[in-house]
Amino acid sequence: MTYQEMKNLLSVISDPVEKLEIVMDFGKCMPTVPEDAICTEIIGCASYAEICRKGNNFYGRADSALVRGIIAIITAMVDGKTPLEIKQMDLLGEFSSLNINLGSGRLGGLNSMIRFLQNL
Repeated sequence: MTYQEMKNLLSVISDPVEKLEIVMDFGKCMPTVPEDAICTEIIGCASYAEICRKGNNFYGRADSALVRGIIAIITAMVDGKTPLEIKQMDLLGEFSSLNINLGSGRLGGLNSMIRFLQNL
């Protein structure tokens, strides 16, 4: 699923609980991480999370359904982009525009993911 498809789906849902359920569903649809991808653990997440990269393609995994969904959204935002293109993106602003109600612990993890991607 592309980021634009995710954004379009989330834009028609107003119920915050339903939005979180959709985010968790995104995590179930993430592509499998290739064996030769370079994976980095994201420090600062409330649960175990990795963002993986093979060239300019991004993947991820996590031990929490919600974090997997967040990673699915973030990696879809940057998939196919170069590190320079990612640095020029406002990932936090774009994610915030989705109006997903995350707790402070999850926001800390989101910020860690964004810092990682913008420092590739």
